[in-house]
Amino acid sequence: MPSDPAKLPKSERLRALLPDIWALVRPRRGLLAFGMVLMAINRVSGLVLPASTKYLVDDIIGRRHYYLLRPLILTVVGATLIQGITSFGLTQLLSKAAQRLIAELRRKVQEHVGRLPVSYYDSNKSGMLVSRIMSDVEGVRNLIGTGLVEFVGGLLTAVLALAVLLRLSPPMTGVALGAIVVFSLALGKAFGVMRPIFRERGKINAEVTGRLTESLGGVRVVKGYHAEAAEAEVFSGGVQRLLDNVMKSLTSTSLMSFAATIMMGVLGALVMYLGARQMMAHTLTLGQFFTFTMFLAFLIGPVFQIVGIGTQISEALAGLERTREVMRERPEDEDPRRRVSAGRIRGEVVFDHVTFSYDAGKTVLHDVSFRSAPDTVTALVGASGSGKSTIIGLIAAFYTPREGAIFVDGVDLSTIRLDSYRMQLGVVLQDTFLFDGTIRENVAFSRPHATEEQIREACRIARVDEFAESFEKSYDTVVGERGVKLSGGQRQRVSIARAILADPAILILDEATSSLDSESEALIQEGLSYLMRGRTTFVIAHRLSTIRRADQILVVEGGRIVERGQHESLYGLGGRYYDLYTRQHGVQTNLFLAPGEGREQPGLAEEPAGAGAPAAAGNPLSNAVRLIRG
Repeated sequence: MPSDPAKLPKSERLRALLPDIWALVRPRRGLLAFGMVLMAINRVSGLVLPASTKYLVDDIIGRRHYYLLRPLILTVVGATLIQGITSFGLTQLLSKAAQRLIAELRRKVQEHVGRLPVSYYDSNKSGMLVSRIMSDVEGVRNLIGTGLVEFVGGLLTAVLALAVLLRLSPPMTGVALGAIVVFSLALGKAFGVMRPIFRERGKINAEVTGRLTESLGGVRVVKGYHAEAAEAEVFSGGVQRLLDNVMKSLTSTSLMSFAATIMMGVLGALVMYLGARQMMAHTLTLGQFFTFTMFLAFLIGPVFQIVGIGTQISEALAGLERTREVMRERPEDEDPRRRVSAGRIRGEVVFDHVTFSYDAGKTVLHDVSFRSAPDTVTALVGASGSGKSTIIGLIAAFYTPREGAIFVDGVDLSTIRLDSYRMQLGVVLQDTFLFDGTIRENVAFSRPHATEEQIREACRIARVDEFAESFEKSYDTVVGERGVKLSGGQRQRVSIARAILADPAILILDEATSSLDSESEALIQEGLSYLMRGRTTFVIAHRLSTIRRADQILVVEGGRIVERGQHESLYGLGGRYYDLYTRQHGVQTNLFLAPGEGREQPGLAEEPAGAGAPAAAGNPLSNAVRLIRG
């Protein structure tokens, strides 16, 4: 069986969707049943007017039974009133129920997407996920709302109309049925062509939305490289693909409309011819002919309705297929192995012969083993792409090892419930991510139920209060998308306050100060020193001086730990760490260039000349670690 649902036969794809459709309908089956009753009343009352035509023409006008006019008019008015009330009730009842369902589905899909592993986000664009959450669920309103009910209502009307037509004139009814059957077969073929088009449209829309989201989010990079025209060209190409897809669907729809129009014209001519012949033969009255033509419209009407509603339902099913693809992904917290609650973590982290790869056949980490004791600092150094961030990702349980194991306090991390573990994990990144909310909301993100006093205390320790209280709205100041209204140092201090408020047992500092100037770095040293105290800390830093006093330094190269120890012992080896360290002396060089390269990289701290020189006295993170270690 093909792994791609789009390649399955249409009948199999529909059969696969039936459990999902039933899951949507089951909680609302009572509402739908009541809607069907209202719809039946609505359609029967709608037939009163065409049925009255025969009595008006043959009895009241033809036979001059004028006393029947008033009852007939009252009956038509009453039926019309009932039809109007039931139509209003159907719209209010089912349309609102459909909108509530859309909101419920969006919440459900977003919650599910939020629980998916980081590896899923690595291989799927954020714009595609936004499209899954916001757009793909939109079409289900046609399954639960008035669309499906109107479809069934049209079929009921057609059945009732067919019964009347057969009674009035079987020959003309046979001709009409033949034309409708031919048209219905053509419709079936057309929908088979259109459904893949709608499915492809969802994919294209997700890709275009994803690229647009990235472009808008990286507007400073785009403008910095004067790439507005290039981005416009990329977006234009995506829009053109979307337009081509829409054009295909419009071509199919217009062909169906064209076929329906031709069918109506031919059928109308045949009915006129046969009706005239029967009236001349006195087997059909004028009133019966008028009634037949009106009821014929009620028979053909649902066929035209199928063109519109059938297209909507096809689009709904395509969206439901795409949503189902996401919902079939297993959330990371549903791993059957994760059944152990972490309890209060002491902070012992052990890598035991860990091998890891993001993609099959490309190993990133090779047989990595080390131990980090509670209340110690472990520093990771090495070239870009050496595997430092992968080790951090494994510690954060974003990924699980392919071989070997990671133990936290002696328990295999792959068996620990993620909620109990990550609540005790703190992360401060170089590229601090802030939400488009207030300073208070961003700090409280790590502990949403923290008190105002706890939030203020974390801000005081991280020196957030120094700039927050100078703003007009203080802690209620909106920081903008990704914190764009704050400086780099201010964003970093908010991030540190967020980590302090979380009170983590394990702390990750991923190049947390390398992008800051000396003044900004000096301002956050107290927050860092407080944050690192009593916790198991992992540090990735560009500046080797910031990790000189770490309890252990791991030199990572090519996914392997090639050297380990403290600064003095590693420096004395004269190996890779010595090479990295001495490259900084007296010149601002890129620490992580391959041996023999000397390309300058501004922004790195200068070190005093001389082998084995001590760390710069004013280095903030070095001072912070020194404060912690006594």
